[in-house]
Amino acid sequence: MKSSSRIAAGVAGAVVGYVATFVLFSLFDFGNRADPITSGLLGLFVYAPTGAIAGAVLVSWLVTRSGKDPSNDGVARNTLKSLGVVGLLCIAAVGTYLAVAYMTATPWLNRNGANPLLVFEVRFPAGVKVPASSQGITIELQTDLNTMPGEVNPAGFYRDGDQAVIAGEVELAFRTSHRQLAVTIQGQPGRIYPIDLTARAPHTPEFGTWRRLNDGSEIRYRAKWPGKP
Repeated sequence: MKSSSRIAAGVAGAVVGYVATFVLFSLFDFGNRADPITSGLLGLFVYAPTGAIAGAVLVSWLVTRSGKDPSNDGVARNTLKSLGVVGLLCIAAVGTYLAVAYMTATPWLNRNGANPLLVFEVRFPAGVKVPASSQGITIELQTDLNTMPGEVNPAGFYRDGDQAVIAGEVELAFRTSHRQLAVTIQGQPGRIYPIDLTARAPHTPEFGTWRRLNDGSEIRYRAKWPGKP
């Protein structure tokens, strides 16, 4: 039998030994009934691997006996090679699982805490009528992953010369670089402002520069993370 076939047979023996040992461990309830979780972990990571080693040794001994090198050294070499292949396959499987889990996980921006905020101000051209309160103003953050309603802050409304300025904030829930802010004032055309933040939206203590739309209105904004000014 070729060396590669012996190794493949050893790998198969290790897999069969692992599965068989774990099944026997489960069927005959060798673990601690009072602590089934610990027993299950022992079965998966202690007893079943021992069965895998035994299976690889047994199959390697059987296939080596029929070959040109039936010595104990030949059995040991074939067993080690087979277990090495099994180890590499396990590493590859774990790596694949972690990669898939990472790619399919919900891309929360702040996974272990409150959502950061997009704090913004919009400055309108002279002559545009703006309500003095939140009535009639709708704010919505739009991304490729979700939409999020925003809040206006009437206390932050002010005038910059003859131009009205409104202020507000909206939660940044997800990690994405595709964001835009829709601002709608009742009786006026809607306005869409691109939000040029990186996907991770790092905290910035001050507003950025004003960014102008074609209609003459402008927006400035910053990301505000929990616990930071």
